[in-house]
Amino acid sequence: MGDDVRGRMTALARTAGFAALFVVATAAGRLTVLDATNLSLVWPAAGVAVLWFAAQRRSPTLWVDVAAFAAITVVVNLATGASPGQAGVFVIANLLQAGLFVILVARVRPVVFERGLRSLPDLWTVLAATVVATTAGALVGPLGVWLVTGHYSLITTAVWLSRNIAGIVLVGTLGLTLLRSGPVRNVGECVAVTACSGVVYVVAFTADEGLPVASLLISLTVWAGARLSARFVTLHTAGLAMIAVLFTLHGQGPFSYVDSNAGRALIVQLFVTTVAMIGLALALGREERQALLDELGEEKENAAQRATLNRAIIDSMTEGLTVVDSTGRITLGNPSAVRLLGGKIGLDGIAAGSAYYGMFHLDGTPMSDAEMPHARLAAGETVQEMDVLIRNEGVPEGRILQLRATALPEPGGGQSTVLVYHDVTAERRHRDELVAFAGVVAHDLLNPLTAVDGWSDIARESLYHANVSEASIALTRVGRAAGRMRTLINDLLSYTTARDAPLKPVPVDLTALVADIAAGRADAAVAAGAPVPKFAGRTLEPVLADAVLVRQLMENLIGNAIKYTAPGVVPEIVVTTHRRGGRISVAVVDNGIGIPPGQHDRIFATFHRAHTGTNYTGTGLGLAICRRIVERHGSTIVATDNPTGGSRFAFTLPAVRPEDTYTPPLPRTEQPPNSLSRRQSL
Repeated sequence: MGDDVRGRMTALARTAGFAALFVVATAAGRLTVLDATNLSLVWPAAGVAVLWFAAQRRSPTLWVDVAAFAAITVVVNLATGASPGQAGVFVIANLLQAGLFVILVARVRPVVFERGLRSLPDLWTVLAATVVATTAGALVGPLGVWLVTGHYSLITTAVWLSRNIAGIVLVGTLGLTLLRSGPVRNVGECVAVTACSGVVYVVAFTADEGLPVASLLISLTVWAGARLSARFVTLHTAGLAMIAVLFTLHGQGPFSYVDSNAGRALIVQLFVTTVAMIGLALALGREERQALLDELGEEKENAAQRATLNRAIIDSMTEGLTVVDSTGRITLGNPSAVRLLGGKIGLDGIAAGSAYYGMFHLDGTPMSDAEMPHARLAAGETVQEMDVLIRNEGVPEGRILQLRATALPEPGGGQSTVLVYHDVTAERRHRDELVAFAGVVAHDLLNPLTAVDGWSDIARESLYHANVSEASIALTRVGRAAGRMRTLINDLLSYTTARDAPLKPVPVDLTALVADIAAGRADAAVAAGAPVPKFAGRTLEPVLADAVLVRQLMENLIGNAIKYTAPGVVPEIVVTTHRRGGRISVAVVDNGIGIPPGQHDRIFATFHRAHTGTNYTGTGLGLAICRRIVERHGSTIVATDNPTGGSRFAFTLPAVRPEDTYTPPLPRTEQPPNSLSRRQSL
C-alpha cells in the first residue's frame, strides 16, 4: 500500500470519527429548540465543526468532509422538526462559520492547530477568529431563517451569535487544549476544585430565590485558572457550563428570572463564555509566565555553564589575557598573565604603572606609563603588536613578551582594553642566535675560503713557472684549509641534528658504548703517534635515550678531554654513573688543562672558544652540541673543575624502565684489549 493510499485511509477514518461526534453534538443542540423560530438555544456542534475542519484542512478527501457535514446537518435538523429550507440555511451558515474560523486561525497563528493553546496570543487569536466567524454566520443564519419562516428578531440574531461563540469557545478550546502534552499535576487540588464547583453550582441553581451564592461561581473559575492547568480549566468550564445551561433552560437558577427562552439562553451563554475566557486567560497567562521563567532560568543556567566553560578555557590558555576597563580596573585576568608578568597582575584590582611590572623596551630603557598599551589605546592611538621586556623580582633573568592590545566597547560608552601576552623569549633568542650563527659561519667559512683562493693562485703561478716545490707547499695548505672547512661543516651538521632530529629513545648500554669510543680513540692515538689515553670506571648503568645522539654526546666529551690535555701528558678519563630515581647521573672527569675562570657556563654557547690564542683548534660547536643533546633529554649539563686538575662534566639521562626491551648494540669487529673495570693504558 502506497503512502498516498494510506494517507487517504487515515483521512477517511478521521472523517468518520468527527462525523459521529458531530451527530451527537448536533442532536444535543437541537434538543434545546424551545420556540417557533426552530432555533437551537445551545450549539456545541459549532465547536465540533471548527475542530473537524481544522484537523482535516490538509486532507486529500476534504470534499468528503464537506459532504458528510452537510448531510448530517440536514438529516438531524429535519429529524428534529426543522423544515428543508431551514436545514439548508443551517448548512450554509455553519459551513461558512467553520471554514472562516479555520482560515483566519491558519493565517494568523497556524501553530495553534499543531500544538494547541499555549499562550495568551493563542487565546486572543482564537477569540477574534470566533467573533468574526460567528458574526458572518449570524448574518447568514437568522437572515435565512427569516426568509424561510418570515420571522426575524434581534434577540434571535443575538442568540445565534452567543450560542455559536459559546460553542466554539467551550468545545473548540477544549479540543485545542487537549492537543497539549504533559503530565497532570496537582491532582488533589483538581479533585478539590471539581468537588467544590459541583456543590456550589448545584446549590446556586437549585436554591430558593434570593440566596446570595451566585457570586461564588466566578471565584471557582478564578481559583482553577490561577492554580491549575489550562486543560483542566477547559474541562472544568465545560462541566460547569453544562450545569448552568441545563438548569437555566429548565427555569432554575439565578438566570431563570428572564421570561423569554431566547433571553435566558443569551444570558447564560454570555455567562459561560465569560467564565471560560476568564479561566483560560488566567491559566494561559500563568503558564506562559511560568514558561518564560523556566526559559529564563534555563538560559541563566546555560549562561553560567558557558561562563564557567569560557573561564576554564581562558585559565587553560598558555597566553596571558587581561581586560582593563576605562577606569583602569582589571576585570579579567588568567593565571598565565600572572605567570608571564612575574607574579604581578595589579594593585587591588587596578592596573599599575610600568615600574610595578618592570616593563622595559628591548634596548633596556624603562617604559613610561603613557607608553603602556592600555594607556595608548585610551589616548586614541592604534596599537600594533609590540615587544616588551619584563624584568622584576619574579623574572630576574628577564622575559620578552609580545603584547596585542584590542579595544572593546563598553555598554556605558567607554572602552575596555583586551591585552594578550605571548612569551617570545625563546623565539627572539633563537632569532638572535640564528643571526649570530649566520655571522660566525660566514666569518669562519670565509677564512679558509680566502686561504684556498690565495694558495690556489700561488700553486697555479708556481706550476706555470715549473716551481714544483712551492706549488706542493701551496697545495698542502689548500688541503688544510679544505679540512678546516670540512670540520666546520660537519660540526654544523651535527649541531643541526642535535637540535632538530626527532628523538628515538631506546635502551643504550653505556658500558659498551664508552668502551667502543675508547677503542676508537686508542686506535687514532696509535696511528698519530700520540699518547694513548687511559680510561677508568666501573660498569655503567644503561640509559633510555637516542642512541645516535648519546654516542655523539660521549664522543664530544671524550674527544674534548683528550684534545685539551697539556703537551706530554697522557690523557686520563673517568666515566661514572649513579642512579637517582628515574634518571641516571653521568659524570665525565679528565686531567686536562681545565676551564678558564668565569667561563664554566659560557663554554656551552654556540661558537664560543674558551682557549683562544692557543694551539688548541676547534669550531666552538662541540659543547654547544652536548648541551642541545642533554636538554632534549630533559636535563642540563654542568661543567666544574676537577679538584686534582682538569674538568668534570655532569648531566643526567632517563633510566631504563623494567618494561623496556633491551637490545645491546652491535659489537665492534675489534674489541679493545682492556676492560673499563680497571685503570690501564689502551
